[in-house]
Amino acid sequence: MSLVDWFEEKRKLKLLTTPKPKYPESDPSKGLWLQCDNCKSMLYVKFLKQNQRICEECGYHLKMNSTERIELIIDPGTWQPIDNKMMPYDILEFLDQQKYQERLEENQNHTGLTDAVQTGIGKLNGILVALGVMDFQFMGGSMGSVVGEKLTRLIEYATQYSLPLIIVCASGGARMQEGTLSLMQMAKIASVLQVHQIQCNLLYISILTYPTTGGVTASFGMLGDIIIAEPKAYIAFAGKRVIEQTLRQEVPDGFQVAESLFHHGLLDLIVPRAILKGVLGEIFELYQLAPCK
Repeated sequence: MSLVDWFEEKRKLKLLTTPKPKYPESDPSKGLWLQCDNCKSMLYVKFLKQNQRICEECGYHLKMNSTERIELIIDPGTWQPIDNKMMPYDILEFLDQQKYQERLEENQNHTGLTDAVQTGIGKLNGILVALGVMDFQFMGGSMGSVVGEKLTRLIEYATQYSLPLIIVCASGGARMQEGTLSLMQMAKIASVLQVHQIQCNLLYISILTYPTTGGVTASFGMLGDIIIAEPKAYIAFAGKRVIEQTLRQEVPDGFQVAESLFHHGLLDLIVPRAILKGVLGEIFELYQLAPCK
């Protein structure tokens, strides 16, 4: 028997007599890496967060939660939330694959939010602004009665104290579990925006991120005095498949991304996330110098 054969026999014997180690059921690296939706590169989450969730390989803007967006826009230590205790209620006792109340509780535990939007006031480069930020992680950023009420109250607060307004949109649209109560929010928010913009001549900036769809696009998302989008943001009312099935004809790829909408005049600016705060600061400085009265 050669020395190589002897080692091979010992190795096999050890594998047979030694119990196999127990590995954890879940991958211990879960949460440490994330795949880019655009180029499919594996990104280290720690570095990705430091890079404002922008892919270092292709520059694609990945989804951010509402807290990260507040930190991106608002000066440190100046954020004051408004109506952060407002809770949704299952008035319709809606049931699909899961009870609506159970779905709410799961999302509240997962995100730490009461619903799909955070509202408040804070300073942007020293300028006090009213800010609403939708969170796609909470039931796809869907707009229910609490989301609509919080945004309505934020706009009324901004109008009362003559503050410029920013709303960051990230939503799948109206929340089906609340039926007509959800659809009502579109008209309610649009009506208070009319007072803010037309009657009081105050500035409203809408920021559209990936994705902005459905009732949010059909209402306050596209009502800004200045409409800004992130690069390659998906912005639509109905999805491509729905449009094709309705019209019975193919629609081109990419016609619902920010660059296409900008080309057709539906957006004012496409601003990369890294310079968004600086661009907003310059807009507000100009507005302060020559407000519309």
